[in-house]
Amino acid sequence: MVIDDEPPAIPHRKLAPGKLVIASHNEGKVREIRALLAPYGIEPVSAGSLGLPEPEETGTSFTANAELKARAAADLSGFVALADDSGLCVDALRGDPGIYSARWAGEAKDFAFAMRLVNQHVEEAGPDAGRDAHFVCALSLCWPDGHVETFEGRVDGTLVWPPRGDKGFGYDPMFQPLGHQQTFGEMEADAKHGMSHRADAFRKLVAAVF
Repeated sequence: MVIDDEPPAIPHRKLAPGKLVIASHNEGKVREIRALLAPYGIEPVSAGSLGLPEPEETGTSFTANAELKARAAADLSGFVALADDSGLCVDALRGDPGIYSARWAGEAKDFAFAMRLVNQHVEEAGPDAGRDAHFVCALSLCWPDGHVETFEGRVDGTLVWPPRGDKGFGYDPMFQPLGHQQTFGEMEADAKHGMSHRADAFRKLVAAVF
């Protein structure tokens, strides 16, 4: 007789239609998440529009920071909250800027400066270091009772210089996904939504909770 010691899989909690807080003050992220949620009967409202404060991101991973932000927004608002933590990971920089991607842009959120800084460090690493990079996104859903579901997505690509395109946000103009000739900064929103790290995480979320 074979004894299965594996614990039974815990079912995902389903998300009902209704109001949901997008736990972000980044309008670019809010816009993308709002578009991804549109087909599912969700009424998204941003943390910024509710006047919710931004919690300090003290986690050491994308998942930890996404869960921290989702828990804070759900607790303060009384609604289910969806938080995103995402960033650019550059092989030549041993994964930096990673979870510090937004902080590289400074208090002014100057991503033109951040992109110059990334490119400078990559060039200093030397030609053998290459320009491979990937974006990571962790999406966390938190209910007011503290239950959390988290899903992580990734897209691989390479860094270009100078940046190209004025669409998207953040590091998009310097990131060219594998198999494509345009940067995220040059792509229309629908094209980016079909392949991005956020879309990858969102597909997993949809399969689990809707």
